[in-house]
Amino acid sequence: MWSGRTPKSVFLSALMLLSVLLSGCVGFETTVNPRAELQAYPLFIQEGETITLDARDSEAVEGVITDFEWDFGDGKTAKTVIGFTSHTYEKFGIYTVSLTVKNSGGGEDEITASIVVNGAPVLNLTVPDSVKAGESALLDASGSFDPEGKQLEYSWDLDWSEDSNNDGDNRNDVDAITSTVLLPTNKSGTKRGSLIISDGDGAAQYTSFELEISTRTFEVEWRTERILLEWDGYLDQGTSWEETIVPGLEGRIISFSAVLELDQELGPQDNFTLQLEIFNDGYRKSAKTEGGNITANETSKAELDRYAINPVGEDGTYTADFAEDVLQQLLDKPGFRNGQGDWTWTIFAQQADPDPLFEGLPDPDPGNDWTLEVIIELQVPVLTEIAV
Repeated sequence: MWSGRTPKSVFLSALMLLSVLLSGCVGFETTVNPRAELQAYPLFIQEGETITLDARDSEAVEGVITDFEWDFGDGKTAKTVIGFTSHTYEKFGIYTVSLTVKNSGGGEDEITASIVVNGAPVLNLTVPDSVKAGESALLDASGSFDPEGKQLEYSWDLDWSEDSNNDGDNRNDVDAITSTVLLPTNKSGTKRGSLIISDGDGAAQYTSFELEISTRTFEVEWRTERILLEWDGYLDQGTSWEETIVPGLEGRIISFSAVLELDQELGPQDNFTLQLEIFNDGYRKSAKTEGGNITANETSKAELDRYAINPVGEDGTYTADFAEDVLQQLLDKPGFRNGQGDWTWTIFAQQADPDPLFEGLPDPDPGNDWTLEVIIELQVPVLTEIAV
């Protein structure tokens, strides 16, 4: 019998009872995600530098953390079991670091950080292979650039042999701050220096340079020149005349000749003395006038001369930094510089007072007119620079 219930109602009652029984035996589980924490430092670095990534403050929330998965934003990834790692960035740019933290319950959480990598400037420097002493060398770094377009700063130490800021370090001077430098040279040899360029954000590049400074080559030809000097005057008896000259500053003195000539007059000839003193040589020489033949219209004269004062110059080829160095080498050579310095010419009128024609009358000629002619022969080196 069915106890007054229909088959349908009995079926529904049984289904409800089964549902109650099942609900007491089976539970519905939900996933709990971890909480990710990330500290990245420093956030601004230069190319080639390393950042530190610290996620150790992350929490599993439920269970334990099983994985730290890192995406560094430059195409490289890593997986660690501890929340600590580092990474090096080789190229400038802005990178996003992404970290995924997973727990044992299958949950996960993601966090990101941004890293700015500053690009290093590119240094391009051109230096002449060689310049001659006395020329200026163009040091050109204008081809340098910053990959991010920043304005570059330049710091040149142009000579490591000098400490221009007097701090005891020859290699940290700031001698110029422009992209190009026209560097003068004053002697042959090797000049060394350095250049630093920077972008103002901590990125810099350094290079040193060497500049080879060569000597010059000169052909020397000796040319003979004659210097003619003339003076004239009038001297009373007992007086003198003096003149100082400095011949041969630009050459070698080879010889000189001098003639003092008195005016022709009737009666006894006057007596004059011509003297030359060259102080640097300790040289002094004098000559007295000698009367000429009046009937032959010859005047009274005094003559001085000196030959082979210095050796004759030889043509040749010489090397030096400057033409002045060659001239000094040729003209100041010991034994080749005789006759240099002051030459003092002196004329003394010892007797210029002939007797009057008649006793008691005034002296018709208390003095005399004179002329002095000096010829100095010297050799002058003529320099012609030649390319080698």
